Amino acid sequence: MYKVFIVEDDYELRSLMKESLEEHNYEVMIQTDFKNVTKDFLEYNPDLVLLDIHLPYFDGYFLCHSLRKHSNVPIIMISAKSDDVDQIMAIEFGADDYITKPFTFDKLLSKVKATIRRVYGEYAHSDTSICCVEGLCIDSQKLTMSHKGIHEELSKNEYKLLKKLIDYHGKFLTREELIEEVWDDITFVDDNTLTVNMSRIKQKLVAVGLPDTMIKSKRGVGYMLEYPIMGDSDE
Repeated sequence: MYKVFIVEDDYELRSLMKESLEEHNYEVMIQTDFKNVTKDFLEYNPDLVLLDIHLPYFDGYFLCHSLRKHSNVPIIMISAKSDDVDQIMAIEFGADDYITKPFTFDKLLSKVKATIRRVYGEYAHSDTSICCVEGLCIDSQKLTMSHKGIHEELSKNEYKLLKKLIDYHGKFLTREELIEEVWDDITFVDDNTLTVNMSRIKQKLVAVGLPDTMIKSKRGVGYMLEYPIMGDSDE
């Protein structure tokens, strides 16, 4: 039974979320002490976190960043705002996905199930080896990328995207293929989420001494890892 940690200050909503998840055989803990979210998270050790952005004492962005210091557990952020900037910030602070209020419980369950499958179930990567292409290496155990002795940490989503690009380097992959690789069910995934993750990967390539142009993008086509670098993207 997978354990879900709900951090939501709306009493009625969190109660309904708990009831819905428990009906589908998830164990659920509702956080009520918003001063000690990280402490209680570590004690409960959940498999997935549903984290509201607007909370007493500390907002969800701060808490997401705090949880990421201790764990790579998948985090789905919840917000009443649907602006792109809020979704971008959620991803930047380490969230795996984002859901906007009001939402149906079918949609919530779909996101939870897809995330659980991706991280722990049939879609989880079993490969634990280091994968390299032309000096760029990624480590699935440490979740890092490295080049000439310089290392950068990767989120699980960044690792999965970069692994896919390495596996098919020299070939364009569509945005849909990349989204399905990471999020499984593309129905509820905002296209902007992929763009944000790809931008972060490019920044980390630069940090390890590689040009961001080794990830080539083509409008209406998708992304490709290109080595040696042949030119800039046109997206």
